[in-house]
Amino acid sequence: MAASFYIARQRSIIFVMDTKMMIKAAFLELLEERPLSQITVKDIVSQCGINRNSFYYHYADLPSLVEDVITEEADKIMAKYETFDTIEQCLDAVIEFSLSHRKAALHLFNSNSQDVFVHYFMQISDSVIRRYFDELCKDRDIDPEDKEIVIHFYKCLVFGQAVDWMRNGMTNDLQHQFRRFCEFNKGSIAEMIDRLTAQ
Repeated sequence: MAASFYIARQRSIIFVMDTKMMIKAAFLELLEERPLSQITVKDIVSQCGINRNSFYYHYADLPSLVEDVITEEADKIMAKYETFDTIEQCLDAVIEFSLSHRKAALHLFNSNSQDVFVHYFMQISDSVIRRYFDELCKDRDIDPEDKEIVIHFYKCLVFGQAVDWMRNGMTNDLQHQFRRFCEFNKGSIAEMIDRLTAQ
C-alpha cells in the first residue's frame, strides 16, 4: 500500500514538472512567432494542450512566467560554465540565450518585461566576469577592493555591449567585433593583474 502510494505520488510530481516544462516550451515557441503583447494565457494553454487551471497552478500570471523563464535560462548558463579562459568567452555566455532564441529574446527585450531581461544580462555578466577574474587572480596577492573595481569595470563592459546589441536589434556581429576589440587590447588584462599583484 505504501509503495503504491509512493509511486502514485512520484508520478504526480513528474506530471506537474512536465506540465511546467510544457508551459515554458510553448511560451518560447509563441515568443519566436510574435511579440509578448500578442501572447495570452489562452494561447499558451492551447499550444500545449492543457487547461487554464493547469497554467494558474504554476503561474499567477504571464509576467511571473516570463520571470521564471529568464531566471531558469540564467541558472542554466551559470551552471554550464565553471570557469572562463578569455573575456570573449564571458561575452559568449552572456548572449547565449539571445543567439539561441533570437526572435524570442528581441520580443522580450522590446516588451514591458525589458527590465527583467536587462536584470538577466546584469546577473549573467556579474557571474561570468567574477569567475573569469577569480581564476586569473588565483594565487595572486591582490587587494580585494582593487579586484572588485576591476570586476565592476569588465562586468559593465560586457553588460553594456550586450544591451546595446539588443537595442540595435542584434543586427551587428557582436562576437566578431568584441573579438577584434580584444585583439587590439591584447595583453592588457594580464599586465593589469601583474601591476595589481606588484602593489
